[in-house]
Amino acid sequence: MLTATNPYTGQEILKYEALNEQGVNITIAKAVNAFDSWRTMPIQQRAEILKSVAASLRRNKPLLSKLMAEEMGKPVKEGGPEVEKAAWCAEYYAEHAEAYLSDEKLPSDASDSYVCYQPLGTLLGILPWNAPLWLAFRYLAPALMAGNTCVMKHDPNVPGCAQAIEQVFEEAGAPVGVMVNLPVETPLVEKAIRHPDIVAISFTGSAGAGAKVASMAASEIKPSVLELGGSDPLIVLADADLDAAADVATLSRIINAGQSCIAAKRIIIEAPVYDEFIDKLKTRLQKLTMGDPLEESTDIGPIARADLRDNLHRQVTETINAGASCLLGGEIPDGNGFAYPVTFLADVTADMTAFREETFGPVMCAIKAESTEHALVLANDTEFGLGAGVWTDNIELAKDLAMKINAGQVAINGIVKTDPRLPSGGIKKSGYGRELGPHGIKEFVNAKQVWIK
Repeated sequence: MLTATNPYTGQEILKYEALNEQGVNITIAKAVNAFDSWRTMPIQQRAEILKSVAASLRRNKPLLSKLMAEEMGKPVKEGGPEVEKAAWCAEYYAEHAEAYLSDEKLPSDASDSYVCYQPLGTLLGILPWNAPLWLAFRYLAPALMAGNTCVMKHDPNVPGCAQAIEQVFEEAGAPVGVMVNLPVETPLVEKAIRHPDIVAISFTGSAGAGAKVASMAASEIKPSVLELGGSDPLIVLADADLDAAADVATLSRIINAGQSCIAAKRIIIEAPVYDEFIDKLKTRLQKLTMGDPLEESTDIGPIARADLRDNLHRQVTETINAGASCLLGGEIPDGNGFAYPVTFLADVTADMTAFREETFGPVMCAIKAESTEHALVLANDTEFGLGAGVWTDNIELAKDLAMKINAGQVAINGIVKTDPRLPSGGIKKSGYGRELGPHGIKEFVNAKQVWIK
């Protein structure tokens, strides 16, 4: 059984039937059986189906927002925009997939030579709980428009969301089997990865789990895309617009109660403006309201699970004990559920836990840099490499830093975000491969070379 638990109250919501091994085989077979007709369907027709799915998402936005709030604690005022973003992703690929997948002419010794992009088959997407709608469609929309069929193994925390996504496709009139939900407990995930009819894997989650998925997929000679954890640096130089930088740093760190891979987790501040910027951050963080995610007034919902909150508190406690200053929060509140307060740690150094590990919650860390060069060293002093931010009025300097920061994406004077129009992904322990943009749709295709004399 898959049990949905409300992280705000700590109470069980509902139990969902999990598939056994036979059920896994039957479900994957539905997607396999749908592949031939889906891949040969004109891409314009696939596009119309994706547009209908987007419309169905919007019709069901109140229900989907409520499900996210109840199952993983996302405030409803963030849930609605997440559903809209998922719908946008479906529409974006419906509009642009044909151009992205058009034949690419390449001159050679042939009279004609080109590369065409063909679907691989039936894919498996293994998804996390922290953005149940957006992360699903980040996987589904490009893969489906490329002509693949998709099996979706969502996180056990959000079984209701997973079921609702499948129902959205049914309501939209999508052909049976092109997208199927695979509600399984963790021990059966390996069976799905190794299933002979699964041709490739898309995984979003922690670095530890990603390593296991990658090794399983590699042992079966199946390609995979991994979007893993991050400990994103945000560099604030002395000439930056400090108010704008503080607004973005706060939003990036606190959205979804800080439970985001691409959140700004390490705020690296140049020494001349360190104290001033600390004050600006504290002022903004103090204004945030923690509470029931079903209330529109709530800024910060709970942590998704008790074990995640306990680990976050360990990281905070170890960092304080190592000498960091706790300016806000840092204590587990009384009551049921898995709430954790907005916590602000200043004077963090590179040897402290909150600097070295990914913190998945509303915990902001401020680090002083003595110079631009020191800020760059601190930014790169991590095993992760997902996103990064740079704030300065010197755009040429910012672009130079962007080239030297070890990350998959860098935002200059703005927020690190995912966008259907732009590729997203990481390096080092943040994973490999790219999602979204023209790059993402080509991860799960056969780039077939054709040579004609």
